[in-house]
Amino acid sequence: MESFYKKRIVLGITGASGIAYAIKTAEMLKQADCEIFCAVSDASKMVAQEEVGINLVERLQKVGVDKIYAENDISAPIASGSFRFDAMAVVPCSMKTLGKIANSIADNLVIRASEVALKEKRRLVIVPRETPMATTQIRNMLTLSEAGAVILPASPAFYFKPQKVEEMVSFVSARILASLEIERTFLKEWGM
Repeated sequence: MESFYKKRIVLGITGASGIAYAIKTAEMLKQADCEIFCAVSDASKMVAQEEVGINLVERLQKVGVDKIYAENDISAPIASGSFRFDAMAVVPCSMKTLGKIANSIADNLVIRASEVALKEKRRLVIVPRETPMATTQIRNMLTLSEAGAVILPASPAFYFKPQKVEEMVSFVSARILASLEIERTFLKEWGM
């Protein structure tokens, strides 16, 4: 008998600019039939309202995210290593959150779940959204990379000649899914 297994993905959303990346990533994860557990910071809710005029929690519910946790819900299952998930992405990742993950300052659920991913040797993808970057921020990224995280700046490509902002957002989100090792192909490969 063949068993069917849905990949379990944790999606942390912080208050950096680029909420569109988080929403598109959630949509693509749902299309790939993943089970999605979101940790949403208070700042991300404010940024979502300011940047795109939406209620972030309502939008994630509309996408079909399986579970949404507030940043202060440290009792959430994703805060424990005994909760099995395949991978995690922090999209977008504020520099404050990145610095706290790099220095093990787990004062909210996004950071704690990220620590769980690292300590349990699960895939952790960090999508920083900042430019330019200070040397201290680059050092924090190096610390996370050395700990096993994938650092994936929100840098869209232009070789596929995008015509709309949505296409550039989709490109970055497709790269996030590829880094999460989601098998479904959302991105045309170079030269193909």
